[in-house]
Amino acid sequence: QVQLVESGGGLVQAGGSLRLSCEASGRIFRVNEMSWYRQAPGKQREWVATISNDAITTYARSVEGRVTISRDNAKKTASLQMNNLKPEDTAVYYCKASINTQSITGVRHLTPKNYWGQGTQVTVSS
Repeated sequence: QVQLVESGGGLVQAGGSLRLSCEASGRIFRVNEMSWYRQAPGKQREWVATISNDAITTYARSVEGRVTISRDNAKKTASLQMNNLKPEDTAVYYCKASINTQSITGVRHLTPKNYWGQGTQVTVSS
């Protein structure tokens, strides 16, 4: 019904940059806030950044100043520009979106649900 697909991960040297993208598709009435999380090996998933549907952004302290989250409401996408990457940024990065769906007949569901993407690997070498 709803899919979130991330892309843009890869291997980069410390100090380098990557841009992650997340695209929502399906029977979507409205995409509310969109967020990025990450999970490093052996660690719990942690929040990275959030952008509201009116573009208010918040960041985890560990990435603030190095990361920029943005979105394109028309395309139902969110991006995460990551600069000055560090080895400790190595993780699988996940997109999460709060989405109001609609039925095949167009009935709008007023209670949003959270959806997650499958993740994209970011590896930063020292």
